[in-house]
Amino acid sequence: MKQSKTPRRLVTAVILMTGLGAVSAFGQFAATGTTSLSVTVAPEASIEINTATTALTTAGLFADYTGTTNFTYKIRTTLSGGSGSILLKITADFPAGGPSVTTPGTDPLTYGCTVAAPATACSGPVTALTTGTTNVANFGVDAHSAKAGNAGSVAWDLPDDPAYKTGTYTATATFTISAA
Repeated sequence: MKQSKTPRRLVTAVILMTGLGAVSAFGQFAATGTTSLSVTVAPEASIEINTATTALTTAGLFADYTGTTNFTYKIRTTLSGGSGSILLKITADFPAGGPSVTTPGTDPLTYGCTVAAPATACSGPVTALTTGTTNVANFGVDAHSAKAGNAGSVAWDLPDDPAYKTGTYTATATFTISAA
């Protein structure tokens, strides 16, 4: 019985085409390659309040209530025309019967500021407000904090008025940081 030679030729042609295809695809690639990496670094700012509850305490009979709120900030402002700030607003006043930030009268809640460079601290004492923000710190052109952040604090002062009713009173201070 005589075998046809057509199937062998077909198999041989398929093997040759597959082999040539692999060589051709391999020839399109090199052993190394490169790419350009591009990053746009924008101005950024963040703040962490390290004192979750700031207790205002008095040193004696009718002496002012004082306390300190510590924070850590990170900042990067733009190289040309950059700026930034840390602002403070009392977003919830003390309840009735105690001190009042909304109507401070002769007993305002005030604070002074301490911040590590590159910030410039507020000029205190600053009267805290519920109706708007007050300044804690400012940043200038090309300001950069440490990678771990820089320290700052607000030292509070509240007169001890005999008119306050006894009890515990809580207000909320909100800090906001920005960079451009």
